[in-house]
Amino acid sequence: MLIGVPKEIKNHEYRIGLTPAGVKELVANGHQVMIETNGGKAIDFTDEHYIAAGATISNTPEEIFASAEMIIKVKEPQPNECKMLREGQLLYTYLHLAPDPGQTELLVASGATCIAYETVTDGRGGLPLLAPMSEVAGRMSIQAAAHHLEKAQGGSGVLLGGVPGVTPGRVLIIGGGVVGTNAAKMAVGMGADVTLLDRSLNRLRELDDIFGNSIKTAYSTVDAIDKFSATADVIIGGVLIPGAAAPKLVRKEHLSRMRAGSVIVDVAIDQGGCFETSKATTHRDPTYVVDDIIHYCVANMPGGVARTSTIALNNATMPFSVALANKGPKQALLENANLLNGLNVHRGMVTYKAVSDALGYPYVPAVEALNS
Repeated sequence: MLIGVPKEIKNHEYRIGLTPAGVKELVANGHQVMIETNGGKAIDFTDEHYIAAGATISNTPEEIFASAEMIIKVKEPQPNECKMLREGQLLYTYLHLAPDPGQTELLVASGATCIAYETVTDGRGGLPLLAPMSEVAGRMSIQAAAHHLEKAQGGSGVLLGGVPGVTPGRVLIIGGGVVGTNAAKMAVGMGADVTLLDRSLNRLRELDDIFGNSIKTAYSTVDAIDKFSATADVIIGGVLIPGAAAPKLVRKEHLSRMRAGSVIVDVAIDQGGCFETSKATTHRDPTYVVDDIIHYCVANMPGGVARTSTIALNNATMPFSVALANKGPKQALLENANLLNGLNVHRGMVTYKAVSDALGYPYVPAVEALNS
């Protein structure tokens, strides 16, 4: 199979779909890999590294999209990339379709087979291709919040860890999954006063075992969000409904009760955001202010630490990349129920129910679509 890896073109996105090690793995399995020139240069994966791993170098994305049977990316394809996809071609990347009707329309029109990293599952019900980036984003959320709390950044001037004689900053984390757990690790490490909300009592018990008295946990209700948001210096939004738009849990009226210069970080922004006042931002212009509260809603947070993120993501995606290339997409998908859960669009059909529900497309079960 000929596999193509275009350079990412989203704002300040420096990750790349394959590392040189990933190329070497696919080449060892008998496949050809084409990398767009300078695709990984910003994170010190040069064309020479890729050539040494067995790849060929393309000067243009058009050449890659025109010739490759499988396209491996990191972020969702931008409109001009969607228009280069063709019927029968395989796209393997993050998609986040539920809050993005424009992208969904273009992918349906392309006739391509589109697998979303974020809905591939594992045997325990986890999301193994989303988890590495959720780990990164959870940890980065606290770094970002701490930075923007600084007075020079427009923040309230609170040091998250405090100092002797001064109480630490208060961090409210909504969601106890991968994002929330990793945010809690960083916030505890900084010495912050951390409260974490979740709607699963079993997960709250697990977090209590992990963190002990280092954090406070509470069952997530409207009343709990009302209570804890009012005194928070930082709110981290880390809720997730796989493949679906995120619920709006923090409303605009909550902001007026918070200290001016407090910071909210919406890690769920790829799925539409879990704060009513959220709108996607970029690494170039990461924040905006609503009612004196700083909003950090960067839609590709892990791109800020692109080398770490690229390697972590490739570690997770590689087994599926090899299976798709070795067996072909139809056989690989039908043989692996976890990979099959990643199929969102196939030959003009929407095959992931949360996307069809969110955007009004007819739902076609993945097996039915593949066999049609």
